Amino acid sequence: MAEEKKTAPAVGGSELESATVTPEADIVNLLGYKPQLKRNRSMFTLLFQSLAIAAIPYGFGGPLISAIYGGGQLPMFVGWVMVLIVDECIALSLGELASRYPTSAGPYYWSFQLAPLRFRKILSFVTGWTWLIGNWTITLSVNFGFASLIAACIAMYHPDFVIKPWQLLLIFYAICLITFVVCAYGNRMLPTVDTACAAFTAIAIFITLVCLSAKAEVGRNSPADTLGHYDTSISGWGNFSFFIGILPAAYTFSALGMISSMAEECDDPVRKLPKAIALCVPVGGIAGLFFIIPICATMPSLEYILDAPVGQALPYIFAAVMGSPAGGLGLTILILIITFFCSISITVAASRCTWAFARDKAIPFSRVWSRVDARHGVPIWALVLTTVVQMLLGLINLGSSSAFLAFVSVGVISLAVSYAIPIVISMWHRRREVNAARWSMGDKIGWPVNILAVVWIAFETILFSMPQVLPVDEVTMNYAVVVFAGFMMLSAIWYAVYAHKGELSSRVKSKMDVTRNDVADRRAWTGTVYVGPPESDGVKVEK
Repeated sequence: MAEEKKTAPAVGGSELESATVTPEADIVNLLGYKPQLKRNRSMFTLLFQSLAIAAIPYGFGGPLISAIYGGGQLPMFVGWVMVLIVDECIALSLGELASRYPTSAGPYYWSFQLAPLRFRKILSFVTGWTWLIGNWTITLSVNFGFASLIAACIAMYHPDFVIKPWQLLLIFYAICLITFVVCAYGNRMLPTVDTACAAFTAIAIFITLVCLSAKAEVGRNSPADTLGHYDTSISGWGNFSFFIGILPAAYTFSALGMISSMAEECDDPVRKLPKAIALCVPVGGIAGLFFIIPICATMPSLEYILDAPVGQALPYIFAAVMGSPAGGLGLTILILIITFFCSISITVAASRCTWAFARDKAIPFSRVWSRVDARHGVPIWALVLTTVVQMLLGLINLGSSSAFLAFVSVGVISLAVSYAIPIVISMWHRRREVNAARWSMGDKIGWPVNILAVVWIAFETILFSMPQVLPVDEVTMNYAVVVFAGFMMLSAIWYAVYAHKGELSSRVKSKMDVTRNDVADRRAWTGTVYVGPPESDGVKVEK
């Protein structure tokens, strides 16, 4: 592109009025922020981070007991394929938004820019807190699931051993602290860690496939049973059990949008970030089939798996199929290593989300949480807050395991809702903003993809609010809706008391108001510079 400089459009008295834009100009400046993080991410390392967050063997294997209650092989296999299709619709929808507004603020920034002027403050705040709660609780679910897998490994050798809640909590705390140290002081190495995770995951899936197929100590299921066995009697939901059985698949890709918080650590994010988001589901989904099908082909009867200690079905299946605790432990260790990679990657993404929201003064004591360690290039105090919140919420498990399981569901629900809000607002405005993005599906593909994404999110929210077993008692009850409503009530109180006066609100007339005024809102950085009066479509300056 030509090296010619153009003046950025004057918008709402913004400090951007006097800014100049070059083809290499920092997009973060144009979106109203000061660059503070090091750009050490490429499209591939972002893709590898998203795959590390999905962590296919853990993401599917950790909550695998839900698929057992849901009927077995049919929801495991067919449900996986079905979820891949609808989650790719979410990924493509988020990719457009990330290309249009590539900032670590992610969904709440998208809601701010897309919403009508009178509603943008409250919608962005609601989206932001939903997004933040989702990041915290989904990270909590990974680290606590990691601790549960370790406890399940102990149970393979000592079947009579029942781990106590405080013992599980100590394992969880150790994981949180180790992850914190790695994320805080190993920032330079984290892209390499994500790459190593992708390679190791592929190797682990191959080893699992070979070992299970070769041993098959409890026998091999017929092709019909491998892909279609379905027992509707276990959960009590009857034919609806199928949807209970797809919960592991839905959980696996629930955090696919979290790498949008890495936008300010990637060069050329308007192209590379949406590509990474969009590729996560098909790449991870195909790899997942090589992990799921061998399990479906060699797993023991469903009634046997229901006795799995700590609710962890995967180590129990591995030990049975391999014919010994040692064989089961060997395969489970592979999953534990992948889960550790996942813990690192998802904690990094959650800390960036926390930092971005604090930067907009939407969190109490935001000046503390928004600081960046200049030496390591890490928002260290946001990382501290993310870790402390997890450790505090982990205490819930001492009183009620059902209450803790609600946090797992809350993570999925919160992330899904934070995805849906900007997508729905974009559709309300007939996709005008995302059609102007450098990476866009266009109207013919975009409309059906957006609609399917929103319909799936609505159904997924209901699904994760339901108990997986009937009849319901105080142990099997799913308290996700109660916990989610409680979080949102606290955020509403904070907004009413203080946050509506904060930086996020003041940006209506300053930094964040890059693309919008009372007349039109069509010009922002999309990889091409747009100049011209507000009522025009602008003059495109090509590179």
